[in-house]
Amino acid sequence: MKSPKKILSQLNILAQCKKYNLSPWQCPQFLFLVMGALIISSTIIAYIIGTRFIEDPLAVALVIVSLAEILITITVVITHSFERLAEASRMKSEFISIVSHQLRSPLSNLKWTIELLMSGKLGKIEEKQTEYFKILKENSNRMQILISDLLTVSKIESAGLPLRQEEFYLQDLITELIARYKSFARASNVEITFNSQKDLPKITSDPSQITLVLENLLDNSIRYIKDRGRVEVQISKKNKTIHLSVKDNGVGISKRDQKYIFQKFFRGENIMRYQTQGSGLGLYISRAIIKKAGGKLSFESEENKGSTFWFTLPIK
Repeated sequence: MKSPKKILSQLNILAQCKKYNLSPWQCPQFLFLVMGALIISSTIIAYIIGTRFIEDPLAVALVIVSLAEILITITVVITHSFERLAEASRMKSEFISIVSHQLRSPLSNLKWTIELLMSGKLGKIEEKQTEYFKILKENSNRMQILISDLLTVSKIESAGLPLRQEEFYLQDLITELIARYKSFARASNVEITFNSQKDLPKITSDPSQITLVLENLLDNSIRYIKDRGRVEVQISKKNKTIHLSVKDNGVGISKRDQKYIFQKFFRGENIMRYQTQGSGLGLYISRAIIKKAGGKLSFESEENKGSTFWFTLPIK
């Protein structure tokens, strides 16, 4: 039997919603209250209608009681189902967070050990051994990126993603990022062009998180271009927002896949044919960051012709 304290805690709707990291409108307990109000309204309406068409008060009472029992049963089943789903989602997020944290340390130690062995400080390294060490290092780097993405997703789902407020020029961030990606673009036979409207104002947001969004968009644009291609980055002011777009002439996204593109772990079929690497978390994380920063992220795409991803950030 549940203690009175536990029962009272379950009646605290805001606390329960916070536990599951859901808004009140999505919370099972709030849903139960709404369904309860509907049941009361339905029984009252049924009683009014019943008294008009049924002369026997006992028959009316039986109909009302039966209707109320059916509706209450349906409400309890639905609420329990939503509560179990919310609890499963919460436990999944906690599991991902714990596992990701636990994997970080051994992976860091593995990376440090590989770098030490490759340095030759512990003995001479043969050319063939160096190749294997490079493969190990590359895979450990990919694992670290995946773990970092999983931790970010966990923070997003628990509403714990911090965004510090700082003034900066968005065009400065993209200029630095393009300089970093020049070698990768050149190796991929991709030309990057950057056009920025003059005298753009500063924006107030978290430069490290916005940089993560820019990295995801630019990296995707370069990776999903077949043969030789181009990526065009543009920044302009539109009303009271800064608008940034990244356009490419890559493989594009099929109409069938476009509605799923911002879902976690989703990767389009045509993309999988050209690029096997990737976790399918980049766009999900990017959209969450831009939304929390008060902006919007969206895209336009046509298969085999290319894509344009764009986002806006408010000017304060």
